Amino acid sequence: MRIKVTAPGSLMLMGEHAVLSGQRALACAVDKRITVTLAPREDRLVKIDSELAQYSASLDELKAEPALSFVLTAIERQLARLPAGFELVIRSEFSHMIGLGSSAAVTAAVVAALHYYIGNASNGQDCHDPLVLFNEALAVVHQVQGGRGSGTDLVASVYGGVVGYTVASPDGPPRIRVLRGIPSISLFYVGYKMKTPDVLKLVEGYASQAPALYDELYRLMGKTTEQAELAVDSADWPQFGRLMNIYQGLMDALGVNDRQLAEIIYTVRSAPEVLGAKISGSGLGDCVLALGCPANLQLAYEQIPVTVSAEGVTVEYI
Repeated sequence: MRIKVTAPGSLMLMGEHAVLSGQRALACAVDKRITVTLAPREDRLVKIDSELAQYSASLDELKAEPALSFVLTAIERQLARLPAGFELVIRSEFSHMIGLGSSAAVTAAVVAALHYYIGNASNGQDCHDPLVLFNEALAVVHQVQGGRGSGTDLVASVYGGVVGYTVASPDGPPRIRVLRGIPSISLFYVGYKMKTPDVLKLVEGYASQAPALYDELYRLMGKTTEQAELAVDSADWPQFGRLMNIYQGLMDALGVNDRQLAEIIYTVRSAPEVLGAKISGSGLGDCVLALGCPANLQLAYEQIPVTVSAEGVTVEYI
């Protein structure tokens, strides 16, 4: 019997950059999913069929493959518990080149598949606890990325819907809350994307020149996100749109906006159906998120069809 796991991609609604300073963030799952199918084997062989790479190795001697770093790290962390080898087939409904959280989605899906595989062999063990899944997936991401990564995209992939999130602190676990509202959104791709670690390094350089000012920016971002969380939970979309525009101003002040992103933002805001628009993600490329679905918009950038998905990670036996 095979284990089929799906995990949705995700979008950052609010909290970019500030979440790394312990401020609140909002993220949502989207209707583009990654599917991981695990078929048990009787030997020690691991075979992976992915659009990024083909892989085959023994559990006793896994070899590196950079294109599958999140998948292989998830497997390595479970080596002592795995009952035998297996085959993984990984398929995605969206490109890893666009900021829909593909790394987070595939990590969540593979970790869930491994948990169910191990749980079936040992009569359970936290298979159904989303917090256990989230914590393990975040540990995988941190191991791959040298401790970097807030986990905001992961929490949306695991839980689904719109999620309010604050990273774990030395004093306590992460604060996770699934909200009641499901916004209507549009997404526009600017055509290029600076890697998030590079954007973060750039912002760190700016912040080092004016640390008190940037601390205040992060605080204001956090306050804006807290109000946005209330607006989403009560489905107050005009208020949420206003707060999106405020947050975009703070992103601009942070130094992560550019001319082409600004062109998309102000063009989509001009549509009567749109209540707000901002960068989604770290900035300096990637996507602009709009609240509402503009009609007959003349814009020379790709619109990515996407809706918010209320469903997070799913598991079934086939």
